[in-house]
Amino acid sequence: MRFSLRTFGGLELLDGQGSTVAFPEKGLVILAYLFATDRPSVTRATVAELLWGDASLATSFTNLRSLILRVKSRQSELNAHFLSFSENRIELDRTSLDCDVSPFGASGSREPFERLKLLVECLQGVFLDEINLRNPIFDGWLAQQRERQLVGLEHALQTLTPLASTSDQRGLVKEAALVVSLARPLDESAHEALLRAYDAQAEVDHLRRTFERRNDRLSSWTSTNQSSAPSQVAVRSPSLEAVSATEPATQPMARVPRLALLPPGNYSRDPASAAIVTSLLEDITIGFCMLNSIQVLAPYSALQISRKTEDQLATFEHHGFTYVLDTRLTGGLDDLSLFSQLIFFPTSEVVWAERFSLGGMELARNKRDISRRLALSVASEIERHRITRSHFEQNPAAYHRYLIGRQYFSRLTLPNLRRARKEMKAVLHESANFAPALSSIARTYSEEWLLTARGDADLLKSAEAYALQAIEAANDMADGYRELGVTKLQQGALDESVEALELAETLSPHYADVIADHADTLAHYSRLEDACQKIEHAIELNPLSPDAYLWTAAGANYGLGRFEAALSYVDRMTEPSLADRLSAASWAMLGDNAKARVFVRRARETHPDFDVEKWLSIVPIKEQWHKDIYREGLKKAGF
Repeated sequence: MRFSLRTFGGLELLDGQGSTVAFPEKGLVILAYLFATDRPSVTRATVAELLWGDASLATSFTNLRSLILRVKSRQSELNAHFLSFSENRIELDRTSLDCDVSPFGASGSREPFERLKLLVECLQGVFLDEINLRNPIFDGWLAQQRERQLVGLEHALQTLTPLASTSDQRGLVKEAALVVSLARPLDESAHEALLRAYDAQAEVDHLRRTFERRNDRLSSWTSTNQSSAPSQVAVRSPSLEAVSATEPATQPMARVPRLALLPPGNYSRDPASAAIVTSLLEDITIGFCMLNSIQVLAPYSALQISRKTEDQLATFEHHGFTYVLDTRLTGGLDDLSLFSQLIFFPTSEVVWAERFSLGGMELARNKRDISRRLALSVASEIERHRITRSHFEQNPAAYHRYLIGRQYFSRLTLPNLRRARKEMKAVLHESANFAPALSSIARTYSEEWLLTARGDADLLKSAEAYALQAIEAANDMADGYRELGVTKLQQGALDESVEALELAETLSPHYADVIADHADTLAHYSRLEDACQKIEHAIELNPLSPDAYLWTAAGANYGLGRFEAALSYVDRMTEPSLADRLSAASWAMLGDNAKARVFVRRARETHPDFDVEKWLSIVPIKEQWHKDIYREGLKKAGF
């Protein structure tokens, strides 16, 4: 029987049918060493040092003799003698054993593109993956072998790229370029090889322009507004260079988040679609390779991990993955969609989720656009999440108080807002520059201004001051700009509000809370259809929506004359009494004055001095017709 030794993606001995054969692990390491170094034999002293490092010579040789006895016994059982042992040497017999590392030796008479294919197949996995002898001598040798193998692939790629003439050869060159880029995610030369192989310059230019616009907009806002910001908070310099596709790789590998992008589970009614979307995810992987902010798992390895069920979590932990992108394919051919969710592995936190509609599309034609959108979405969310968590992890005590304060935002009542403010100010005693707490305090003041409806300018001044402090503490986080935009809206400075919220959404384009506030701003601009579309997107990203989302959706629909839709959003609120005035106006416009009066009475119990004209003079609404429909409904209701 002929056996084979698998060294990439693990280490195991296989029989002629491909089944795993039991064999002493350190005996397999000796076999891998001899094949990888292309040697017929090795001294016992070299093997003892390789396996047990700088342990005492007597101990190492004792351990080696014990190992040799076990290897001999197992070989006799298999009737195969891969290794033979003399007094001083260990010899390899290749007669009945093949090894997948062989293509990295002399190329011999093998056709060049055939050899390249073998190299690519090998390096889809990691050489001697999961073998840990806790021995610096073995570790050094292993690192040297892995580097030698990668250099061999790079050399073959450079040689054969200009010679590729058929579609199969060009496809093989692309695969090789992807393997090299995945192995060297921070190496600009690897990126360039991938660009040449995929001819993807247009796509990379798009990625670069996206992040350049982000940097430019941030720089422009900072230069224009920095002088007006408070000075008591230390400025933190932008960290957007972590996602710039043009930035040289200067950060240590350990600081780069590792992402496992898993092939989609197929829950659709079209089984053939899974193959198409698996190919789509390979395109997305290429998109990630263009960025220096993420180290992404190779598609082959991702597929192997996705097939595991029992030890999948242990595999993620072992390989140090920070994020997992889980995908599911649902629907039929006409309503096919890809649901994606990004999970922060250490805490199992769902950072982001979105559904991409694929129905009625020519996937082959639109794959690149979809892959670009998904790659940019995930890259942006990872960067936003990384920046946010850096604030939390610097001061655990502050983070704990912050979490206590955040729970009060789930219900928008005055007592809850004041409890939240108290907790957030306690956070600042622990850490004065804790930007998420500063922006949260700003939110409590702006929400209080909205709930009390008294037009208290001091509340908005406080909100603005804390928002500016949050920006100065972390000027690359969206939250400070978000709160500034909300406050500027309430102050009637619509242009400044739009500028701040556009920057917030540029920094975090899939941050549901920012999108919701942007929708609210559009509603005040009287761009009600746009507001409805944006708030629906925010609700889709955050299905367990807070009342503020639903309130915005209700108001936008009311302005469009969709009074029943407005009431349906109010009914979904946890605290629908917050929108009693809007409910009263909606019922009045529908002609049900009895129901309208019920809500008028409830609203007056909370705000007995509410006056329609005073309210309309305070709330910023751009178009007169928009003000008129509010006036008409509120007057008809009895205010």
